[in-house]
Amino acid sequence: MNVSVAPSSIALSQARPITVAVLAMGGQGGGVLVDWIVALAERRGWFAQSTSVPGVAQRTGATIYYIEMIAPDTSKPDRHPVLSLMPAPGNVDIVIGAELMEAGRAILRGLVSPDRTLLIGSSHRSLAVIEKTAPGDGTADAAQVYEAANVAANRFIAFDMAEIADATGSVVSSVLFGALAGSGALPFATEDFEATIRAAGVGVDASLRAFTAGRERAGAMVKQDPKIKPAAKPPLAKRFPLLEPIGHAGYDALVVRARRTMPEELHGIVAAGLQRVVDFQDIAYGSEYLDRLEAMPRDATGLLHAFAKYLAVAMAYDDVIRVADLKTRAGRFDRVRREVRAGDDQVLAITEFFHPRIEEMAGLLPPILGEKVERSPRLARLIDRGRKLRTTAPSSFLLLYCVAGLRRLRRRTLRHAREMRHLEEWVQRVRKFAGTDPALATAVCEARRLVGGYSDTHLRGESKFDKVMLASERLAGRPDAAEWVQRLVKVALKDADGAALDGALRTVETLFEDA
Repeated sequence: MNVSVAPSSIALSQARPITVAVLAMGGQGGGVLVDWIVALAERRGWFAQSTSVPGVAQRTGATIYYIEMIAPDTSKPDRHPVLSLMPAPGNVDIVIGAELMEAGRAILRGLVSPDRTLLIGSSHRSLAVIEKTAPGDGTADAAQVYEAANVAANRFIAFDMAEIADATGSVVSSVLFGALAGSGALPFATEDFEATIRAAGVGVDASLRAFTAGRERAGAMVKQDPKIKPAAKPPLAKRFPLLEPIGHAGYDALVVRARRTMPEELHGIVAAGLQRVVDFQDIAYGSEYLDRLEAMPRDATGLLHAFAKYLAVAMAYDDVIRVADLKTRAGRFDRVRREVRAGDDQVLAITEFFHPRIEEMAGLLPPILGEKVERSPRLARLIDRGRKLRTTAPSSFLLLYCVAGLRRLRRRTLRHAREMRHLEEWVQRVRKFAGTDPALATAVCEARRLVGGYSDTHLRGESKFDKVMLASERLAGRPDAAEWVQRLVKVALKDADGAALDGALRTVETLFEDA
């Protein structure tokens, strides 16, 4: 069969387009921003095209949107461009990051180049899943993004656009659109940008307020320095609550006791720890927290500060009761409603995804009975199915509310018995080292960063922690024992499967073999 193709009647334009890449996570309005940019170009008679490559899922991968736009050749109106579908490293004029780390990821992907790229990014943070699930503080270093952007970009405009969006009742995409207008990178007037927002017809007033604020802020930065490259924001200083009475007789008595027995410079961290453990259990549990603190030597302030912090973290562990309690609090429903901007006349539905292991469910039972349940393969198969519960529905809410009510029985459960046994071993080890090597005792305190989370995450963290504790016993007596424990903790925090930690522990063993 012969196939003939008629010659195309459309000639291709070879003029250079303006290229724009937008990186945004789900819920940040990246698609809306891209639609606005395309509509803006088409409003002025330009050819424009957008494509997108979605991330894996919300909060685990950003969507990369790519736009190419080109003005028509008025002398040759029969020519139409063929625009690219994907950004090419070193060939992007404008990169927009809806969040600071998205700007950083654009740099890593090679989309930002010093000879041509304007980088616009919001300086706020929306933590990714990997940052939230990492043991300890997994927050990425924002200062590194600023340093890289100041080198990689031709121009870099960054400020907290989420704060402006909240203040104006809009979303980040509106502020980003304003920052793009204020940068002067596109050959369109402010009126064209505003007309594009009005033509969309959704949330016009709020979007225009946010757009104007973003345009003015970016315009002022460019006017001040056309090659503006912001300095990194200084890290926020940690703010602790005041160790003061709140009007509750039992809690106020604990406050009086803590103020009497604890050094004044530790009142902030003690107040934070006391609030946490009392909220987790009750006033008596807060008294236990102070008992353990008061038994610790007072001559090393750094050690006592670390112990006060991580003791509270260890005592307020995550269990099924705690999860149910947090998910049924009135404040949570109010917070979710604010975050999704639900109106008073809108119905909010929240679906919770649960996948507890047999250990979590058995942990709710008394020790003897719970251990028997754990050994039942049949029950394990029955439980290991996962559940979806809509906490805004009366039946599911009541179920979780009843589970949260088990808090008064928590001290009699298998999980609590295990947690307290594990905690006491750690406390005794800290006290032992405190008398001979306060630096090692402090390092052992801070190793509690490894333990946290829920279900499998908790199990993996606790396993790593136990290995580090055994190594600390082996290292005790060496002048560099504290440094070695700190190194092991750093390795464990970055080690997903534990292989790197095992290798570091073998290195520790060689220290004694060589000796």
